Order: sequence, then C-alpha cells, then structure tokens
Amino acid sequence: MISEASKLAGVTKKAVNYYIEQDLIFPDSLENGYRGFSDKDVERLKEISALRKLGLSIEEIKMIFADETSSGLQKISVQKELSLRRDKAKKAILDKLSCGYSFAEIDKDLKTIEQSATITEKLLNAFPGYYGRFICLHFARFLNEPITTGEQQAAYAEIISFLDNAPPIDFPKEIQSFLVENTKHINTEDIHDLIENTKRSIEDPQKFLTENRETIEQYLQYKQSAEYKQSPVYHMQRILKEYNRISGYYEVFIPAMKKLSTSYAKYYEQIESANEKLLLQYPEF
Repeated sequence: MISEASKLAGVTKKAVNYYIEQDLIFPDSLENGYRGFSDKDVERLKEISALRKLGLSIEEIKMIFADETSSGLQKISVQKELSLRRDKAKKAILDKLSCGYSFAEIDKDLKTIEQSATITEKLLNAFPGYYGRFICLHFARFLNEPITTGEQQAAYAEIISFLDNAPPIDFPKEIQSFLVENTKHINTEDIHDLIENTKRSIEDPQKFLTENRETIEQYLQYKQSAEYKQSPVYHMQRILKEYNRISGYYEVFIPAMKKLSTSYAKYYEQIESANEKLLLQYPEF
C-alpha cells in the first residue's frame, strides 16, 4: 500500500503519487483498487528521494534510470560543477554592483558567463562519455575572458557552428564497453588532477622529462609492442585521431579557440614547445 511504501522510503504519499504520475515507478494495481509496492519499488523511491535532495530534476532522474552505464550521472556531475563555477562568477558580478558598478559596466561579464555556458554545454553534448567530460573541463578554464573584438566574435560563432555540426564519434561496441568499464569510477576531481598534471608538465617540460624518464621509456617500449597494438586503447586512439582529423577539430575548432581565448593561445604555445623538447629527446614518440 502507498502509506506503507511512503513510510519505508521516507517520502510523503503525495510524493509517491507524483513519482507514479511521472513514470518513475510502476507499482502493481491490485484487485481491491490499491497499489502494490515491491521491495524494488521501495528501493527506487529511496533512490529518487536521494537524487531529489541532490537537486536533480525529474527529467534528469529519468535519464539516469534509463542509463545502465552511469554516464548520465557523470555528465550531470560535470554540469553541476560548471554551474557552481558560473554561480561563483555571478556572485563576483553582484559584488561589483554592490560596490557601485553600473549595469552597463557588468554587461561584458554577464555575456562572458553566457558564452562560456553555451560552449561548455555543447562540448559536453558533442562528445561521448569520459572523452566529453575531459574535453569540456579542459576547455572550460579558458572560457572566462570577455569577447571584445570582432575576431573573437567570429571565432565564437565558428566554435558554435563546429559543435552543432560535428558528427557523432562512432565507437565500436567493444570500445564503448571498454570506455564505460575503465572510466566509470573517474570523477571530476580525477579529471582535474590529470589536467593539472598536464599543465605542470608543459610549464617545465625538461623537468618533467628528467623526473619521469623511466616511466616515459617504459611507455614508449609498450607502445611498440604487439600487446599494445591489439589493445582497446590503441584502437580507441586511432578512432579519435581520425575523428579529429575528418571533423575539423584541428583545422576549425583549435584555431578558433586560439583566436577566442588568449589564455588558450598561450597554453597551446606551451604545448608546442613541450612537444618539440619531447621529440628531440624521443623522436620515436
């Protein structure tokens, strides 16, 4: 009965009825007109309650329950983080207003938040799973600059067009399964750690090469092995490299990002410099 199920799940009867109306739970209809709730239904009610307390919408919860890979939860986690960043930026703007800035003076700041939100959301939607989350969080940190020139505005439009028209990445089922299995425990903090490690390595590439010489040489040796060339990682990297080549990622998206964001242009220069040092030391890379 609904009263018993609501007590067991710790939610109100109205909430239970609402979740039934929203097709989140499907209790049996009994001959006496009452609803029959199984142990599974009660567990589902508890899960819904927990997700609602975390601020998720009904539509987001439906997406999570329809997804058996947990990628929906991972995507929402990134969206929540991006939302927190935007809220922090909005608070800074409110602080400016409280200190006497005019609405005209904070207009560029507001537009920057809107433009960053548009690009990051489209990045997250354009690329699947872990790759999308990594790409989104990687580029998000370069999108906090206001657009002040015609060149930047054109670059922004080019990025939006690219993301709207980029074809989906066609991973074979075995690669999809590999990705899901090997990235399901990676959260946004892990991705940030990877991004920060990459950032440190290109800021002082010689130090990175010296301190990680043994690891790099082991990795290079592994990349020459038959085991690596038969691995899902090898096939995934080949697919991503080919996708980036044919989609215009290198020819359209990256050049536009360099024009849009001066911080990204500087970062890209560091990458190129680090790559030159790496190839001088390890030409087989």
